[in-house]
Amino acid sequence: MALSNPHLQKVLLNKICSYKITAKKNIIHKPIGGCTGGGEGRGRCCSAIAIDAPAPLTSVSGIRWGSTMVQGPREEMEDDAVIVQSDDLDGFTYAGVFDGHAGFSSVKFLREELYRECVTALQGGLLLNRKDLNAIRKALQEAFENVDRKLLNWLESSGKEDESGATATALFVGNDTLIIAHVGDSSVVLSRSGKAEILTNSHRPYGNNKVSLQEIRRINEAGGWIVNGRICNDISVSRAFGDMRFKTKKKEMLEKGLKEGRWSEKFISRIQFRGDLVTASPDVLQVNLGSDAEFVLLASDGLWDYMKSAEIVDFVRNQLREHGDVQIACEALARTALDRRTQDNVSIVIADLGRTDWGNLPVQKQNVVFEVGQALVTISFVTIGIWLSTMIFSP
Repeated sequence: MALSNPHLQKVLLNKICSYKITAKKNIIHKPIGGCTGGGEGRGRCCSAIAIDAPAPLTSVSGIRWGSTMVQGPREEMEDDAVIVQSDDLDGFTYAGVFDGHAGFSSVKFLREELYRECVTALQGGLLLNRKDLNAIRKALQEAFENVDRKLLNWLESSGKEDESGATATALFVGNDTLIIAHVGDSSVVLSRSGKAEILTNSHRPYGNNKVSLQEIRRINEAGGWIVNGRICNDISVSRAFGDMRFKTKKKEMLEKGLKEGRWSEKFISRIQFRGDLVTASPDVLQVNLGSDAEFVLLASDGLWDYMKSAEIVDFVRNQLREHGDVQIACEALARTALDRRTQDNVSIVIADLGRTDWGNLPVQKQNVVFEVGQALVTISFVTIGIWLSTMIFSP
């Protein structure tokens, strides 16, 4: 497979521990780096998917990519990451992170199908280059909802009681424009001159922020209920692909819960569903990438739940300042999440936009001042604590 981007070639070909070519000959999936096994040949590893095009691949000038996946303390690895550079999107690069739950089936379907559906809806990148956000939003919403219908039909036809689902966040990165289509609780952050700019909101049915309140209202209006931030005391994410029991199998979900003793007949007699409790309708936004834009980072919630956005941006900048290798930075960030005792799997994609001379980037003075201030505050608290102890215990 011819790869025009040297760094992407390194990501896909270095440290290969195993690989497989799917039935569709133009798609190749290669786990790389330190795999330890796991369900369906998955484990602690880094991976990416590249899709070959008939003509030479068209890379976005100067952008370098890194992609990493690590399995946390979960029994199975249900995340995946995708990077695609091809002529299909007329100069844009596609990247996505998928975070599965209740199995890997939905992720397995999405990692190839979502890209193809988006290419069709975006007219091969024509809409992206027009920068008409309304047209782009309509196209991507249609693509996501079409893929969800196909996935539900696929899960239904499998003949198994497959209750799997998956969140998905997709990036379309051009020279000066970033388009995001977002479903679920992964997050995207843009580093602008070292400042973390949070671009997405998590679709979770708890909290007092505007998005959470909107999700709670939508679920209630659809006939659902929320217990401790979980829809029907089950799932904690309110937008996802798959999850038949909250879409096409809601009645069966109630009957199953009745048999399992989770609720009574009187309770379910009062339930009237008026819509899907979980949806795959994406938030779509467009971001202008000026000269101050340094890198874009997309990751599953296994990272964001244990590290703050500003801390993550500082970490990646320090890594790139040290060695300039975005793939190494990706892997180091994932290891740090494991060191922080993340309880989830972690998938990360980073796009270094090629605008920053990392080797000559000065250390930000404000960070030093902040660290000194933090140290002084800590010393003050320790001093006060010692003084109070002396006052209390002195004769």
